[in-house]
Amino acid sequence: MKVRYIGQSFGVDSLTSNKVYQCLSVEGGFLRIVDDSGEDYLYSAVSPGSLDDDGIPPGKWEVIEDNADGDLQRAVKGL
Repeated sequence: MKVRYIGQSFGVDSLTSNKVYQCLSVEGGFLRIVDDSGEDYLYSAVSPGSLDDDGIPPGKWEVIEDNADGDLQRAVKGL
């Protein structure tokens, strides 16, 4: 599964705007993403962004490649 992060880039090794990321799984309201660090971390499915109080607004995900059950599409819509 693959998603594109759309929003302001944040962190040195977090998410970069317009970059496509591998999603390993959907876990509740979170996506397990291999981010810029090369490691996998959980990010919000509906409003991914920095956990620091840095004033950067959350971004969103665009589904590039989903599984047959449409798990990513449902998750990013908050369903």
